[in-house]
Amino acid sequence: MNKRVQMILLSAFVIAALCSYFVYKVLISHVAASQPKTTKVVVAASDLKLGSVLKDSDLGTTQIDGPIPDGAIRNPQQAIGRGVISDLYKGEPILENRLAAPGAGGGLAATIPKGMRACAVHVDEVVGVAGFVTPGMRVDVLISGNPPGDASAEQGPRVKTLLQNIQVLSAGSDIQKDGEGKPQTVPVVNLLVTPEQAEQLSLASSQTHIQLVLRNPLDTQVAQTTGTAVSSLYNGGQVSAPKPKRAAGPRPVAKPQDQPYTIQVYNGSKQSEQKFASGQEK
Repeated sequence: MNKRVQMILLSAFVIAALCSYFVYKVLISHVAASQPKTTKVVVAASDLKLGSVLKDSDLGTTQIDGPIPDGAIRNPQQAIGRGVISDLYKGEPILENRLAAPGAGGGLAATIPKGMRACAVHVDEVVGVAGFVTPGMRVDVLISGNPPGDASAEQGPRVKTLLQNIQVLSAGSDIQKDGEGKPQTVPVVNLLVTPEQAEQLSLASSQTHIQLVLRNPLDTQVAQTTGTAVSSLYNGGQVSAPKPKRAAGPRPVAKPQDQPYTIQVYNGSKQSEQKFASGQEK
């Protein structure tokens, strides 16, 4: 075989190799474009309860096709040591809004939103609606007592709705929601309130009697109430007007009593006295 034929064969082989390489690149790019893009995100390796502090063993990773959820965490180091502020389930992507801020820790404090406060209210079995006040529920706060300086104090104690649609953060030492709704007697209920509402609750706890009233969590309407007095319970719910007080008139001035006059009469060695009423001087 002469050199000319060899050169032709070698050139054909090189051209064939180059064509095969370009065809391979085109096919690979086409297949890659047809497949959805995946992103690695951090997920819960097991069920995690509210208040838990994340450890490395609590986390795993998975690939998600297409766009990832807003706030998804991609690096496990960004989640380790942070508290869980709502229950997480195995395989669920961990989002920023489901975790407390870095350094906030876990427990009840991590569940308090910025600008809010957790105010403890002492309750008993009756005040706590027979134990059915559990974390996550919504309640109204009623106070009863004798308002100071009330012109209608003779109507008896009054009850008034102080706060409405307040979230229960914890009941006793339990900060988990009770899925079965079983009643339990708790001594303290923590309510999520604003700083102004916390001041009102603190004063009401020391000066009045507090009652918690359950409400439907879907009912967010604020009811306009005027309060109820004891006297209205006995007259069909009608509040009786307070009795007008009589205006104090001027006191009558007592007339000065007439002073009698006394005259001493001397007749020799004898002495006598004679008294005369006023006006008889003459």
